Amino acid sequence: MEPFRTTPAGPVATRSWASDAGSAGRSGAGTVDPAEIAKFEAMADAWWDPTGKFKPLHRLNPVRVRFIRDRLAAKLGRNPEEPEPLRGLSILDIGCGGGLLAEPLARLGAEVTGIDAAERNIAIARRHAENVGVRVTYLPCAAEHLAVQVGPDGGTQFDAVLAMEIVEHVADLNAFFEAASGLLKPGGTMFVATLNRTVKSFAFAIVGAEYVLRWLPRGTHDWRRFLRPSELARQLRGQGLEMKELAGVGYDPIGDSFSISRDCAVNYMAVAQHHVHR
Repeated sequence: MEPFRTTPAGPVATRSWASDAGSAGRSGAGTVDPAEIAKFEAMADAWWDPTGKFKPLHRLNPVRVRFIRDRLAAKLGRNPEEPEPLRGLSILDIGCGGGLLAEPLARLGAEVTGIDAAERNIAIARRHAENVGVRVTYLPCAAEHLAVQVGPDGGTQFDAVLAMEIVEHVADLNAFFEAASGLLKPGGTMFVATLNRTVKSFAFAIVGAEYVLRWLPRGTHDWRRFLRPSELARQLRGQGLEMKELAGVGYDPIGDSFSISRDCAVNYMAVAQHHVHR
């Protein structure tokens, strides 16, 4: 285990694990696609600009936070509107980017760890957390490296694991879900948000977002990597997880806002838990 240094945002590993991408994991395959990492490292400075290249995520973020908060609070029998409904919970945010999701969850009381294979993303996330005084642990690594390199016993697990807007960018879905599920405590909850592979998603998420509205640089997404809900459910089942909830995310162009929807044809979010054997 590598040494750590402490900052106001939490313990920070002193070595880089991003260079190890693709070399670990029980399946033998790596989850990191260097081309995808390069795309997001090139945009890293824009993470906290609400009108910049990550504008869609800033608009989407309140919906993501409420979705996660409400389901975890309900599981604990807590009021989601109380100041810290997630206190005492450990949450792992895989592909955390600049920390847009990790920080508000930490403010809700959770002990949050954010990991990302793009070192520039982690640098941005650490600096922002320190500047605003939010305690988040950020580590520059892929999911398959975390279990073997963090924790007193060589591994760690979390009450909730988040894979939000990341699965469409990984190199190996099987390896990714194997690693992510291994980081989830028995009885824990996994949240996944991604894009459906439909004609509508091509029109809205590729043509609309990247070419017409220019929300994102062209080539940010590859429609062929989008995941149908049935394909996601199959990946989860392969790791002993059962999809408990599926919710679409709709966009209102007049209000320039996102909301939970029954339409899963473009963006959707899923909740999964371990199978219960009787």
